[in-house]
Amino acid sequence: QELRPKSLDIKQEELGDMVEKEMASTSEAIEDAVRRIEEMMSQARNESSGVKLEVNERILNSCTDLMKAIRLLVTTSTNLQKEIVESGRGAATTQEFYAKNSRWTEGLISASKAVGWGATQLVESADRVVLHTGKYEELIVCSHEIAASTAQLVAASKVKAEKSSRNLARLQECSRNVNEMAANVVASTKSGQEQIEEKDTMDFSGMSLIKLKKEEMETQVKVLELEKQLEGERVRLGELRKQHYVLAGGCEEAPEDGEARPAPAPRRGILKKPPIAQKP
Repeated sequence: QELRPKSLDIKQEELGDMVEKEMASTSEAIEDAVRRIEEMMSQARNESSGVKLEVNERILNSCTDLMKAIRLLVTTSTNLQKEIVESGRGAATTQEFYAKNSRWTEGLISASKAVGWGATQLVESADRVVLHTGKYEELIVCSHEIAASTAQLVAASKVKAEKSSRNLARLQECSRNVNEMAANVVASTKSGQEQIEEKDTMDFSGMSLIKLKKEEMETQVKVLELEKQLEGERVRLGELRKQHYVLAGGCEEAPEDGEARPAPAPRRGILKKPPIAQKP
C-alpha cells in the first residue's frame, strides 16, 4: 500500500465510475467532433470556392472518416472491457475488480482520455485550417497522435483479454482501420497544402512589368541564400560524420572475453600480385 502512487489512492466506487464516465465522455467528444466537422463543411461551401473549396472538402471528408473509425473503435473497446470484467471478476463486484486491477484500470482511463483528446484537437486544427488561421502541419501531428493513442488503447485492452476473444479481434481490426484513416488525413492534408501553396506562389496574373522584375530579383536573392545555406549544411554534415567515425573508432577496444577479432586489412605495399585470369 505504501508503494502505490498517490494518484491511485481513490475509493473502489470512484475508480469504477471513472472508467464508465471516461468511456462515455470519449464517445460524447467524438460525436461532438462529427457534428462540428459537418458544420465546417457547410461553412466551407458557403465561404470558399475553386481550389480552396476542393482542398477543404477533401480534408474534412478524411477527418469525418477518421471520426467514424474512432467511434467504432471506442464502442468495440467498451464491449471488450465489459467482457474482461465479467470473465475476470468472479464473485467480486465490478468496482472491486477495477480496484484490484488498479494499474490496468488507470492505463485504460489514460488511453481513453488520449483518444478523446486527440479527436478534439484534430477538429480544432481542421477548423483553423479551413479558416486559414492554422497550419497544415497541426493536422498531420494530430493524426499521428490519434494513431498512437489508438495503439495505447488496444494495448491496454489486450493485457486482460483472452486471445480467442472475438471482441479483441474486432478491436484490432478497428485499430488498423483508424490507422488507415489517419494516414488518409495526412495524405489529403499534404496534397492540399501543396495545391494551395502552388496556386498562391505561381499566380502572376495582374502583375505589372516593374512588379514582375522586382519579384524576379527577390527570388534570385532567395535562391542564392538557400544555396549558401545548403552548402553550409553539407559542410556541417561532413564534419558530423567525421566526428562520428572518430568516436566509433575510439570505442573499439580489445574484448575482455578473449574472443578473436578480425585480422586488420593488409597494407597496400605488401599486397600480393593477383593471379592472372585463365582463359576459358
